[in-house]
Amino acid sequence: MDMASTSALQELSHAARAVVAAAGPATVAIGRDGRGSGTVLAEGKILTNAHNLRDRTTQVTFADGRVAQAEVVGADLDGDLAVLAVDTAGIAPLEWASDEVDQGDWVFTLAAGGPRGPRVTTGMVSGRDRAFRGPRGRRVRGSIEHTAPLARGSSGGALLDAAGRVVGVNTHRVERGFYLALPTDADLRRRVDALAAGVTPVRHRLGIALAPGHVAARLRASVGLAPRDGLLVRGVEDGSPAAEAGVRAGDLLVGAAAVDLRTADDLFDAL
Repeated sequence: MDMASTSALQELSHAARAVVAAAGPATVAIGRDGRGSGTVLAEGKILTNAHNLRDRTTQVTFADGRVAQAEVVGADLDGDLAVLAVDTAGIAPLEWASDEVDQGDWVFTLAAGGPRGPRVTTGMVSGRDRAFRGPRGRRVRGSIEHTAPLARGSSGGALLDAAGRVVGVNTHRVERGFYLALPTDADLRRRVDALAAGVTPVRHRLGIALAPGHVAARLRASVGLAPRDGLLVRGVEDGSPAAEAGVRAGDLLVGAAAVDLRTADDLFDAL
């Protein structure tokens, strides 16, 4: 290994140690089983993924071993974000990064690692504008794809730059060796501020359950109907906008707001 390569590895090691020293105390475990991680983002406030929650309260374990019960202040299930309220005992919050990361940038992940302290991994940004499905099936777009490994219990932890600033909120693995994080851009920060203030986001919804596309196609074929793109309604929630509009189970939705409906994502986009 030449001197340049050795120097680069040393710089990366120094950066990783600095990130752990600066951000480790602000990294917490979510749930009794450590099913997720979270980050102290302000005095008394912790940011995590909504899919880590099981109730309106949850156990939080700090890096120093202290255990406390946190309350959910605000949760965005479709956007997979949640803010918890708990005594953070003066832990310095992490800073948002002022710049977005680009492909090829080195990044670090911090996650709760149990009694031995936080777990750190490193990788690089491999892609931008990726998408995944939130806890209720809505597609979440604009995610950062990176190669820093996420072990079990890492979702909800911070994705950081070499200066220890938060550039993303880790969500999950998409395929072997690749992971996604919600970018901490201006839009996410506004949503986090709203959640921290107890404001629940309002998103348009119809109140219907849809059958998978292949099921709809098979049912049409079984009764001799010609193939047609559309979304087959499997059920309608009582009192929902769909019920009030006269939508019934068995209906085929073919368009909404001048958008042809072929997949559930088309309907979400129309809404």
